[in-house]
Amino acid sequence: MTSHFRLSWIPTFVLAAITLACGGGQNQAPTGTTAPVANPVDPATAGSVSGRITFEGTPPPATPISMKSDPNCQPGSAAASESIVVGSNGGLQNVFVYVKDGLGNLKFPVPATAVVINQQGCRYAPHVLGIQVGQPLEVLNNDETLHNVHAVAKTNREFNAGQPLKGIKNTFTFTAKEVMVPFRCDVHNWMNAWVGVLDHPFFSVTGTDGTFELKGLPPGTYTVEAWHEKLGTQTQTVTVGEKAIATAAFTFKS
Repeated sequence: MTSHFRLSWIPTFVLAAITLACGGGQNQAPTGTTAPVANPVDPATAGSVSGRITFEGTPPPATPISMKSDPNCQPGSAAASESIVVGSNGGLQNVFVYVKDGLGNLKFPVPATAVVINQQGCRYAPHVLGIQVGQPLEVLNNDETLHNVHAVAKTNREFNAGQPLKGIKNTFTFTAKEVMVPFRCDVHNWMNAWVGVLDHPFFSVTGTDGTFELKGLPPGTYTVEAWHEKLGTQTQTVTVGEKAIATAAFTFKS
């Protein structure tokens, strides 16, 4: 059966507040600066950092999420918090891993291809992602219900855009690095995501097995940081040789 978008369940004052805050749903983030043309890294000498992030101990049980406040949400039977997700092999998911220091004054080209956040089943997907300063960020509404994209940035400009209909897409850019920018939906308080904004391309997000890889690094010594929304941060110093693969491993526990 085809579902139909309804606003009748949303109080009038909520709709009015979102409309005012969102400025009619127009993109509110400023345009990024022009990127340099050439990659400063010589591919003949570039190396990488790879590794795995694990959780030590018994993972906390997943917190169930009730979506009954919106009859248009279709969560299925297993809606649960994504704050701590541990795979069967102990790999910790949704960890943002990036080069925190060591690149000096190198400047990197900004991809023209957009990074995409999808809102489906009244959830943000992916839950954690990375993007470069000036790179387009597209946020899609694939639900038959009202969402609003609220980025609670500190270094960058905060923005809040309403998406009242399925198929609406907004595009944003960030103008400064910021780890991390929290995203939320003020209509559905369980919806959240995290975006790491960097001025270089050396970042990764762990999947279900907890692995990560930072490719194309110039030879050098780096501070690599692993960030998790509930478990905090850890750093390691890693030296990458010419055409070499350096390794790093992180273990988090509650």
